[in-house]
Amino acid sequence: MTFRDNFSSVATGYAKYRPVYPRELVDTLADRSRATDLAWDVGCGSGQLSVGLSERFDRVIATDASAQQVGQAAPHPRISYRVAPAETSGLPDGCASLVVVAQAAHWFDWPRFVAEAGRVARPGALVALVTYNDMTLDDLLAAVVGPYRDAVEPFWHPERAIVANGYADLEMPWPAVTAPPIELTATWGPDALLGYIGTWSAHQQFRAREPQAASEAWHALEERVARLWGDRQPRQINWPLTIKLARR
Repeated sequence: MTFRDNFSSVATGYAKYRPVYPRELVDTLADRSRATDLAWDVGCGSGQLSVGLSERFDRVIATDASAQQVGQAAPHPRISYRVAPAETSGLPDGCASLVVVAQAAHWFDWPRFVAEAGRVARPGALVALVTYNDMTLDDLLAAVVGPYRDAVEPFWHPERAIVANGYADLEMPWPAVTAPPIELTATWGPDALLGYIGTWSAHQQFRAREPQAASEAWHALEERVARLWGDRQPRQINWPLTIKLARR
């Protein structure tokens, strides 16, 4: 499988509007790692998890195949951002005490990535997959977003089914490690919610394939936001996380 670049064109919006992972996730990964010297954040995007990892790990190497995404990441003295495919990282053998993939594993050539993760992770290292699917919305937000989500549904890439299935199809050949239930949360006003929706790969596909229909559907979404969210007060949005852990 070659790199399918779905997000370079929205790298700025991705950095601005994608939610940041909670400290509870970082602590879960660090507490279950046998060492905290080096974490490899694979498919890091613009660093939504990388900065949090740097609070518990001495060094973080964060890689992504998209130079545009990496270019939007926030600099940090303990993070080394690199442009590299997940399947051919260029990292040394057995160097990482944690290999973690957040919201990206469904895009990988899975057998090749498993081999690469097994090479880079030292014996006893933690290998972690993290993903989230649909937002949990209150009744008002569901009324705002629902029609647009229905409109883009046919335009999701097939890999979305892997996310919807909670990564059940992504098997790791190492013993499983238990993880607690954790939710990703954000407190957003309407502009942030619209910005996030604009980063969906299905939104991008809708615009590319049916620009007129996509423009009309987006305009209708903006009108619903203005009409139904008139107070513009921030509301909490939740994404239950799926976390799969294994011990190399």
